[in-house]
Amino acid sequence: MKSKRLVALTAALFGVFTPLLQAADIPTVRVSLFSWPGYGFWFIAKEKNLAPDLTFDIQIIEDPYESYAQMTAGKLDVTSSTSEYGPIAADAATGVKLVSYTNPSTGTDKIIVAPGVADVAGLKGKQVAVLEGGLTQIFMAMWLEKNGVKFNEVQYVNVVMDDAVAAMVSGKVAAAEYWEPFGGQVLKSLKGSRVLATSAEPEWLKTGLLGDGMYMATAFLEKKPEIARKTMKAYWDAVAWWKMNPEEGNQIIAKAIQFEVADVEDVIGKGTRAGIHVFDLSEAAKFMGVMPGEPPLGMANGQINEHWKITSDWWLKFGLTQKTHPLEAGISLEPLKSLATAQ
Repeated sequence: MKSKRLVALTAALFGVFTPLLQAADIPTVRVSLFSWPGYGFWFIAKEKNLAPDLTFDIQIIEDPYESYAQMTAGKLDVTSSTSEYGPIAADAATGVKLVSYTNPSTGTDKIIVAPGVADVAGLKGKQVAVLEGGLTQIFMAMWLEKNGVKFNEVQYVNVVMDDAVAAMVSGKVAAAEYWEPFGGQVLKSLKGSRVLATSAEPEWLKTGLLGDGMYMATAFLEKKPEIARKTMKAYWDAVAWWKMNPEEGNQIIAKAIQFEVADVEDVIGKGTRAGIHVFDLSEAAKFMGVMPGEPPLGMANGQINEHWKITSDWWLKFGLTQKTHPLEAGISLEPLKSLATAQ
């Protein structure tokens, strides 16, 4: 009798603890992003359980350099951010690698000047707001030089995007690079402010310079390659799900990052191109050169090579790196290559 009761009790306890044991066996992937619609697909992956054998711990960290530091310290596995950090990571040996380009900017990025700035020459000696070490700084510098102002003839003010809006509206800076919806906020709030350049212009579209990427910690890639692969697959599955369900997907993203749905739609659209063109897996694989074929917008297969050269050269000019490095020093083509091959 005792043995029967013991068996029953054991079975009952096993039934209680089995889900807990199974949950403990599911690896947690630590992901960060700053609050912007172009990175919100991670929330879709989590809410729709597109990777049932993974748990996503998603943090919003507004300063991407804080995310990189946490990756270096082993506190984060993945971050979504703008696509220029690879050369800096390689030079500083931070243990962070770009693993995929995820979308080019097709109009969301804008250079806006304050009232009273007649032309580019009027910016000489003035303060301009950018994220130092970010694409906004390179975009500003290239645009200045294209229009006859040397990149070091202005004073760069290092701010995250929320602060960049306040910097312009308060009169602290004469120009800034914004992405939406922040650029629109400035134009509405500051009468006389004007857009002088956008990422919709063909020269920016063709290079793919202005865009976003996915980064993974080198330790994560090397020690947990299969989990890294499943993590990336979850992201691309989320993009595919969003393209089929854009209205619900945009609502998920808006809620997660505390944006209005209309602002999300302005950036990523409704399953189609808007302020950015959200790459699917094959488009990203072509941009990164791990799949045959041409990416959209006039880019070349393996466009990442030119992107790497441009960003490497500019970080050297700005003194953020000591020398240039080969692409593989800051980029890992796995797990994207294995996912593209499996298609």
